[in-house]
Amino acid sequence: MVETLIKMGESITESMELEYRNNLSSIMRIEKDCLGRMEIPQNAYYGIQSRRAKENFPLSGHKIHKKLIWGMGLVKYACIEANLKTKSMPYEIGNALKIACHEFIDGKFDNEIIVESIQGGAGTSINMNVNEILANRGLEILGEEKGRYDIISPNTHVNMAQSTNDVVPTAFKIAVLSMRQSLIESLEKLLGALKEKEIQFDDIVTIGRTHLQDAIPIRLGQEFGAYARLITRDIKRINQAMESLNNVNLGATAVGTGLNADPEYIKAAIEELSIITGMDIKLAEHLMDSTQNTDCYVHLSGSIRTCALNLSKMCNDLRLMASGPICGLMEIKLPAVQPGSSIMPGKVNPVMIEMMNQICFQIQGNDHAIAMASEAGQFQLNVMAPVIFKNMFESIEILTNGVKVLTERCIVGILANEEECKKRVDNSIGVVTALNPHIGYEKSSAIAKEVLETRRSVREVVLKKGFLTEEELDIILQPKEMTEPGVAGAKILGLRTI
Repeated sequence: MVETLIKMGESITESMELEYRNNLSSIMRIEKDCLGRMEIPQNAYYGIQSRRAKENFPLSGHKIHKKLIWGMGLVKYACIEANLKTKSMPYEIGNALKIACHEFIDGKFDNEIIVESIQGGAGTSINMNVNEILANRGLEILGEEKGRYDIISPNTHVNMAQSTNDVVPTAFKIAVLSMRQSLIESLEKLLGALKEKEIQFDDIVTIGRTHLQDAIPIRLGQEFGAYARLITRDIKRINQAMESLNNVNLGATAVGTGLNADPEYIKAAIEELSIITGMDIKLAEHLMDSTQNTDCYVHLSGSIRTCALNLSKMCNDLRLMASGPICGLMEIKLPAVQPGSSIMPGKVNPVMIEMMNQICFQIQGNDHAIAMASEAGQFQLNVMAPVIFKNMFESIEILTNGVKVLTERCIVGILANEEECKKRVDNSIGVVTALNPHIGYEKSSAIAKEVLETRRSVREVVLKKGFLTEEELDIILQPKEMTEPGVAGAKILGLRTI
C-alpha cells in the first residue's frame, strides 16, 4: 500500500509507514554461505554472516563502538575508491558502494551493526557485518533486491583486495586517533586549572607530610604545581604513544604478504584514507610486523593507565586535604556538587574525586586485559583484537569525560582554608627541622620530643631553653622562607656556632 502511494506521489502518515515497516520485517529472504542457508528479514541490511555472529556471541549486549563503525566506513570508502582507480571494480558497482559508504559514515546504518564487541574470529564478524550492509545498500541503490550477492557481493566487491586483518586494525587506529584531540584537550584544561591554583595558592603555607606524618612546611601552591607537572608529562606520553597509530597495515591482507592487493591499489588506498580523514596516515614499513604485533596498543594503553594512576594519586591527596569538615584536615574546600547522604543531613562527600578514583581502577583493569590479549597472539595474527578494541575505547572515553567533569566541577572551584593551614604550621613539630643548622640535630630532637609531650609550641620550648632569642626565631621560623632551598635565616643571622 505504501509503495503504491509513493509511486502516486500521495502523502503517507506515520501509522502507514509503521505498518509498512512491520510488514517488511515479517517478510524473510533466504541467504546462504558455506555453512548453509538462513532466513534474514527482508528489510535488514545485514546478512547471513552477521546473523550467525549475533547468534554465536550473545555475551553482554555491548555493540561495536560507534567510532569503530565510523572508521570502518572510511576505510571501506578508501578501498573502493582505490579499486576504482586501478580499474579492478566495475564503475557502476563502485559508485553505488561509494554512495552507501557516505551514508554509512554518516551513521545511517549504525543500528544494522548487530554483532557484539567481543567475538571470536579476530574481527571477521565486524568486517562482514559492514560488508553485508554496504552490499545490500549498494544493491538497493542499483534498484536490486537485498541479498542479490550475485550482483554485488560482500566478499568479492565490498571486500575486494582486503582482509579483516588489515581493514579492521586500520579502522581501529583511525577511530582512536579521532579521539585524541578530545582527550588531550580535557587534560590541557585540567593542566590549566592546576596552574591557576599554583599561582592562587602560592602564598599559603601549610605543613607537608611524609609517611602520613608531619614533615616540614610547604606552600599549597607548590603542591598544585607538582600536580601540574605530572599532567604535563602525561600529555606528552599520550601524544607520543598516539603517533605510532598513524602507521597502518592496509594492503597487508591476511598475513602481511599483501596477497591479492595490487601495489598501486595499496598506494591509492593509503592516499585516499589520508585525504578523507585529514590524518597523516602512512603505510607501515613492515606489513607482517604491523599485522601480527599489537605493542603499539599496549604502549598507548600503558600511557593512559599511567595518567589514570597519576590522577588517582592526586585525587587521594585532595580527598585527604579536604577531609572533615570538623574532624579531618580541611586544608582545602572542594565544591559541593550534591548531598552526600540519604540519612545524615548536611553531609557533602567528595564525589567527583571518588569518581576519578574509580575511573582509574577501571582503566587499570582494561590495561591488564589489553596486555594479556596482546601477549596471546600467535604467529601472523593476534585473534584477540576485539577485546583490545573494546577496552581501549572505554579507557579513552571514560578518561576524557572523567577529566572534563573533574576539572569543571571540582578543581576550578577548590578554595584554600588559610586559617587551618596556618594553624597546622604553627602547631607542627616539623618546623623544628629549620632549627637544625642553628642549634644542631640533637637539641632540635629534644625540642621536638618536649613539644609532643607537653603540647606546647616549638617557639615556647626553644625560648624556655634559651637556645635562640625571640628575634632570631621570628627570622628562622618565617613560614614561606622554610619552603625554599637554603638555610632559613642564614642570610640575616649567619650560622651560630653549634
